[in-house]
Amino acid sequence: MLTRLETIVVEKPWGRTDIPAAFGDFGGRRIGEIWFSNPAGEDAPIMVKFLFTSERLSIQVHPDDEAAQAAGFPRGKEECWLILDAEPGAELGVGLNVETTRETLRDAALDGSIVDMIDWRSSKTDDFVYNRAGTIHAIGGGLTVVEVQQNVDCTYRLYDYGRPRELHLDAGLNVSTPGPVRDPRDTVVDPQTNRMLVNGPYFHLAQLAAPLAPSLLGQVSGELTFVPLSAGCRVAGESVALGEAVLLTDPLTIEIGDGARALLTWPT
Repeated sequence: MLTRLETIVVEKPWGRTDIPAAFGDFGGRRIGEIWFSNPAGEDAPIMVKFLFTSERLSIQVHPDDEAAQAAGFPRGKEECWLILDAEPGAELGVGLNVETTRETLRDAALDGSIVDMIDWRSSKTDDFVYNRAGTIHAIGGGLTVVEVQQNVDCTYRLYDYGRPRELHLDAGLNVSTPGPVRDPRDTVVDPQTNRMLVNGPYFHLAQLAAPLAPSLLGQVSGELTFVPLSAGCRVAGESVALGEAVLLTDPLTIEIGDGARALLTWPT
């Protein structure tokens, strides 16, 4: 049995009008996000999004569970990104390129020089990056990304390139790591392999490919969110297309065709 999640399509000023046709026909609208609404709402522990960027998003940071709950949120936010497509010169900003102080960061956020303090990393298709809470980060332009995150609407913007949106300097700087950040889960993913990408502490994430690996599926439990990354994916005998996501509980109902790939995520 499967439950198809409602697909939410969001226009953004930094979005794109050239979304691949496999995602659907959006009539030339500038689409920035496609995300999936879990029937559990805020109680759902995980959210999955596709992001389509034509320019840099804001420089921002997310709190951990403790800081988020102190601010009235149900949980903090850790997230990860798998790059599905990257134009030449595309970048992700993850952490800073120097150790600094929060006072210096505040001044840099106010005058815009924080842009030059970000560790801008060249991004290629199939790069995988885990973004821990407290990491100052920004997604650059020219990227198609699938993002898996703790499900909470809590983002502290530090700099937004002059866009007319609220900044959250006090809250953001209080939870920020003011220096370089590297995570051992960062890697390059072979699209034709079965691989566990994240194994806690907040969620699990696996890439599935054909033939499915019984050893990996044996680690799966609870409510599962299945997200195709190509055509050729089925659950419980039903086709699930790129741009869709479904909930299921039995991983043995998943079918991945030759050359296809998908993500499977579940809470810890």
